Amino acid sequence: MFFTKRRARAALIAGAASAALLLTSCSSGGADTEGGDAGAEGPSFIYITSDPIGQNEFLKSGKVGIDRVAEEFEGSAKTFESKDDAQRRSNLEAAIAEAPEVIVMLGFQFGDVALELAEQNPQQKFVLIDTFVEGAPENLYQATFREQEPSYLLGVEAGLLTEADKVGSVISLDIPLLAKYSGGFAEGAKSVNPAVETVAPQVIGGDNPFADTARAKEQAIAFAGTGVDQVFAVGAAANGGIMEAAAEKGFSAYGVDANQCPMAPGFVVDGTIKAVDKVVETVVGEIMDGKSSTEATTSFGLKEEGMTIVSLTEDAADSQCTVMEKPEVLDQVKQVRDDIVSGKIEVKDPTA
Repeated sequence: MFFTKRRARAALIAGAASAALLLTSCSSGGADTEGGDAGAEGPSFIYITSDPIGQNEFLKSGKVGIDRVAEEFEGSAKTFESKDDAQRRSNLEAAIAEAPEVIVMLGFQFGDVALELAEQNPQQKFVLIDTFVEGAPENLYQATFREQEPSYLLGVEAGLLTEADKVGSVISLDIPLLAKYSGGFAEGAKSVNPAVETVAPQVIGGDNPFADTARAKEQAIAFAGTGVDQVFAVGAAANGGIMEAAAEKGFSAYGVDANQCPMAPGFVVDGTIKAVDKVVETVVGEIMDGKSSTEATTSFGLKEEGMTIVSLTEDAADSQCTVMEKPEVLDQVKQVRDDIVSGKIEVKDPTA
């Protein structure tokens, strides 16, 4: 989603870019240099994660995006991985000290510290993805997702495929962000099957709710015990445990962030995809084009291709998602997708 004038603009700012400093104060942050030599000429970009990347496809996608940005603008990119609030702050402070062209933060956990440090450093451009803070200064660009839209499409599938007329979600935490997933899923199921019962979400919780596969599996098994036969797994890297439970207990599951159907072939129907890479490329590209934070894109859903579902991607045929064996369901899902994009269907945002 880059414009042809961007490369010329990048060349102009390259001469004004501050020389990159060696990162010595936060080596525990897992700094990783990509997209060019750290000392190379050209603009530099820094990406900071909310948690260790590991097997988290959501965080991986952001790294893909920052590396593409660096390549596009013939510059360099670094990734700092965080594990807690203290490290998120120290990584952000270290990134500011390097004075890159843009600092990208991914995760709702950055909300307060992003606002604080953006206000203190008005000369630095920041991008905050996946959350929104009120009263943001003009140098803090924000981009959120309409998670309820692709979740609605999965709900349509669940409403059509359920035999128990009982569907629900297993989520990492009981927070507004994840309510957009579970709410959209429930609304979609009801839209095609008014008789379906949408059960309140089961919460993974614990000390590591986004990566604890063992706890996620336990919660999913307990949830399945209530009679739910279509389960939306909204547990990020913890989803592996939910997929194991699906295979063991025989319920159908739906994934998030990437194609998780191969985790439990025959038991995963479909999943949402959150294209963080496209969001990073789009918003950083708009910054490089000189757009202000009020002019840049701030919301990404089906229309902007910031989100979709696995069954609607180019590689869907090889996805191993069971919905690919249900062409009549896919036809209905495609029509609903088109109606959402056109505005004919407006999916409720439970956080609005």
